[in-house]
Amino acid sequence: MWLNRLYPPRIPLPLHYPVRFHRLATTESTPLQIIPHDTDLSLLEQQDALVKKRHLLSKNATPLRKHKPISPGLRWVRTPIHPHLFKGPPIRSLTIHKHKNGGRNNTGRITVRHQGGGHKRRLRLLDFHRNQDGPCTVLRIEYDPGRTSHIALLKHNTTGKLSYITACDGLRANDIVQSFRNSPPLDTAAIQRGNCLRLRDIPIGTILHNIALVPHGPGKLCRAAGTYGRLLDKLPEKRRAVVRLQSGEHRYVALDSIATIGIVSNVDHQNESWGKAGRARWRGIRPTVRGVAMNKCDHPHGGGRGKSKSNRLSVSPWGILAKGYKTRRGKNVNKMKIKDRPRGKRG
Repeated sequence: MWLNRLYPPRIPLPLHYPVRFHRLATTESTPLQIIPHDTDLSLLEQQDALVKKRHLLSKNATPLRKHKPISPGLRWVRTPIHPHLFKGPPIRSLTIHKHKNGGRNNTGRITVRHQGGGHKRRLRLLDFHRNQDGPCTVLRIEYDPGRTSHIALLKHNTTGKLSYITACDGLRANDIVQSFRNSPPLDTAAIQRGNCLRLRDIPIGTILHNIALVPHGPGKLCRAAGTYGRLLDKLPEKRRAVVRLQSGEHRYVALDSIATIGIVSNVDHQNESWGKAGRARWRGIRPTVRGVAMNKCDHPHGGGRGKSKSNRLSVSPWGILAKGYKTRRGKNVNKMKIKDRPRGKRG
């Protein structure tokens, strides 16, 4: 009895790994176990909190490669080990040359700071529309230098056309994925990772990525490594669906827009350590200089004696408040946003 007081039994949540979708019984016609949207969203919120906690604890379980420190730059380099990645070059016809502009616009003025230099790269052309229906076979999983997630090379089983898509977590070579953008699925067996469906045909509570905003547009939301969204509700009378994004924001999305099942691959990307400043320069990222280290003519926090910005609040180089100040007001407010992401102490 006294042990139960010290160590109360934990109540397990009915949560499996978000990428997997299990059936309830043994028959093929048995529907999936779907959380009804009449139960408020307390259970879904608990599931998301548990998923984020697992991601934070995954750093201890993630196998990271450590290099022999024959130089100071290699001492703190940590890279996740991915033995399933293809080690050869990409499909040449599905790549284009990346044109560098150093953060400058057509007049030569810097509009985006901290960009410039870096290694030569070829951009992979990914299929974010998934317009071609029919089963496709995953030939291999590749590394993409232009994004944090991995990509999957698909071959259409009928036409033989090759295409790249964002690989979801757990997708491997010889898997079969399919797009149901133009034709609705016949049963719930289509709710598998890597499959592309309209939000109208996806059960409430499903983990999603590569979410489109408009019915005929490409996927734009939740495409970075380890990110995902969750379908919260469907509003057929408004032709909209409610989706919670990775930041915690709730927003409207067209009900006939598409999304892909699962979490984006390379979840361990957050555990990677570059080890030295030079690796950022190889990626085209230039240094960020603090405002208090500048002259008075270059930044509002610059100048003066010692390391002090006086009593002024933190601002940008152009004098705009940098912490907690909302710049979208009046007619510029996003009308598709239902609930803002957590900010400050609430996060």
